[in-house]
Amino acid sequence: MNRSKKGSGDRGLHVKVKTAAGRRESSTRWLERQLNDPYVRRAKIDGYRSRAAYKLIEIDDKHKLLKPGYRVVDLGSAPGGWCQVAAQRVQSSIEAPKVVGIDYLDMDHVRGATFLKKDFLDDDAPAVLMEALGGQKPDVVLSDMAAPTTGHKQTDHLRTTHLFEIAVDFARQNLVPGGSFLAKVFRGGTENALLRDLKRDFKTVAHLKPPASRKESPELYVIAKGFRGTEPEPQS
Repeated sequence: MNRSKKGSGDRGLHVKVKTAAGRRESSTRWLERQLNDPYVRRAKIDGYRSRAAYKLIEIDDKHKLLKPGYRVVDLGSAPGGWCQVAAQRVQSSIEAPKVVGIDYLDMDHVRGATFLKKDFLDDDAPAVLMEALGGQKPDVVLSDMAAPTTGHKQTDHLRTTHLFEIAVDFARQNLVPGGSFLAKVFRGGTENALLRDLKRDFKTVAHLKPPASRKESPELYVIAKGFRGTEPEPQS
């Protein structure tokens, strides 16, 4: 048996799943993919809630977004993998949590993180998030939000782009000067106008696809660093 040299936990084994009575073929393919995914196996061994944790780990290892003492907002945080990574890397404590996650789905407690079960699309969500941070601005805004896929590529792009727009707006309104923003988009789903706005508001903006992101997935991540700060509202 050959051990993988990629460090991904893949030992070269492949599990074949037979189609069971009452199970759709698409469900069988998904189950087989999960059972054979080295990142899924690693997540179980390392104690992460999901394989998505490794996307943030790989991105942060390269771009150094999360530093001890930083305050972090995680939009669309369930099941909690990104909150786990963020809390570890900013050294957030139970007594003084510096990571706040929000999602309309349930999420089990993450050590060093505060979780708000709430839809980020609610009008009062930004205010509730800032209150959970003690009224202090975050150094990093993360978003792994994606609308449930419909199978219609254009519709999925539009829905996920809408979530991205809202995440960008939250970051622009609340980040500390010099702060960073990381968010999921779908390939072809980032409008040029949005990128122009980001390049105006941040010193550096780039697309990236971490190794943990499946090759067949249309997802990309936009990383923006060096927030220039919002201009004060004009006095009337």
